[in-house]
Amino acid sequence: MASVALLSNPRSTGNRSLLPRVREYCAAHPDIFHYEVEDVDQIGEAIRTIAMVSPRVVAINGGDGTVQAALTELYSGGHFGGSPPPVAVLPNGKTNLIALDLGAEGDPIKALERVVELVESGRLEDHVIERQLIALDSGGTRPVLGMFLGGAYLADVMLYCRHRIYPLGLPNGVSHFLAAMLGLFAMLFGLGGGRLPPKPEPMTVSLIRQGEFKGKFSLLIVTTLEKLLLSIRTNDHAGESGKMKLLAVERGLGALVRMLGATWRGTLGQRQLEGVHFEQGDEIRIEGKRSNVILDGEIFEAKGGKPIILTSTQPVPFLRLAA
Repeated sequence: MASVALLSNPRSTGNRSLLPRVREYCAAHPDIFHYEVEDVDQIGEAIRTIAMVSPRVVAINGGDGTVQAALTELYSGGHFGGSPPPVAVLPNGKTNLIALDLGAEGDPIKALERVVELVESGRLEDHVIERQLIALDSGGTRPVLGMFLGGAYLADVMLYCRHRIYPLGLPNGVSHFLAAMLGLFAMLFGLGGGRLPPKPEPMTVSLIRQGEFKGKFSLLIVTTLEKLLLSIRTNDHAGESGKMKLLAVERGLGALVRMLGATWRGTLGQRQLEGVHFEQGDEIRIEGKRSNVILDGEIFEAKGGKPIILTSTQPVPFLRLAA
């Protein structure tokens, strides 16, 4: 039996320089079971093997896409008899949204040391928190699980950043800022395509019991994280804490300014704002001509005219690493 099982993806950006230190640390701690994959397609076999050593914690060392694939296998594969151990996410990706939400910042080795410390101290249960996951169904064999989804123009800008900005070799923070500024410029002046992100396409978003809204959106976020981009905390809406939170901002400078102003004041979701939709629900449908969405770094697209359907899972355990 291992105290901690560590799943590493050597191909994630951070691991290109970090992995030798990870291997050295694991070699000095024989109670860590370290499993490396070369491709996300190997994660299913990795989780099956990890389940055989019955770890008290599963730590994931990779980008958001690695975390998404591991969560899908952990909670859909049945390898732990329906009761997987808590998951710790090391801060080792381009965005690290999930790791940041769980209190993991800075050096991934320090985060791994914190995981080992909590297990050895016997205080593990005091740091276990529960989060619901987003189950995304786009017509595949089984839903994919994650915690942060970006769509509409936000997805277009994220894809633009991945394909046009990251290859320039700039630091991640600079790349994200540059993509955001170019996306804002294109949106304000009605431009798109070529050297800029594409123009937004019409989209329909439906929430069971809350109705639907249609339009062109500059921002579409669905998340179960407690924090959104830029460490902005979401507010519990109508006492429905824990459900999927949806934020959709219609295209146009006015709606974007109103959303940013409400976010800055900490009032987002407390009252209606023109062009800004903030809702919570258990099932969300997204459909449109170009309905690409990005769930924890991975791209999904509605197939055959069918909508992308999002549902929330039962709460699952994670390990919060903040003191």
